[in-house]
Amino acid sequence: MLSGTLCFLLTAVGLVIAGLHGWHRRWRTAVRWAAAALVPAGLYLTDLIPVGSAIGRALGNWATKLVLDLGVWMGIGLLGLAALLLAATGVGRKPDRDKGDDSGSGRRKGAAKPASPAAGAGAPRPSVGSARPGKSATEELGDFSDIEEILRKRGI
Repeated sequence: MLSGTLCFLLTAVGLVIAGLHGWHRRWRTAVRWAAAALVPAGLYLTDLIPVGSAIGRALGNWATKLVLDLGVWMGIGLLGLAALLLAATGVGRKPDRDKGDDSGSGRRKGAAKPASPAAGAGAPRPSVGSARPGKSATEELGDFSDIEEILRKRGI
C-alpha cells in the first residue's frame, strides 16, 4: 500500500511540473516530464515493483557470492586463462596466406614458383615501373586507353 501511494505521489508531482512547463510554452519539456511522470504509476499498476525488488535482491546475493566464494574466483581464473589462450593462438584473425599455416592447404609462398638456379639471392630485381623491352608506351598502358580517349574528348 505504501509503494502505491509513493508511486502515485511521484506521478502527481511530475504532472504538476509538466503542467508548469506547458504553462510557459515549453511544450517539448512538458511532454518529456509528463512521460517520465507516468512511469511510476505504470510500474505499480502492472505489478513490476515487486519484480524489480526481487531482481535487486538476486543481484545482491550474486555479488556477495562473487566476492566471498573461492569457487567463483577459480571459475573466473579459468575463463581468463581460456580467453588468453584463444587470443594467443589467433582465434578471430584471418589466416595469413603468405606465410602458410598448419592447416595443410599446400598453398605456400615458395611452392608457387619453381626455384631457378640462375636467380640467386643477390640478383637484381627489375623495378616496378620499368618498361619491358619491345613494348611501346601505349601497349603497356592498354587498360588506360579508354581513360586517355575520354580525356582527349574533353580537351584535357
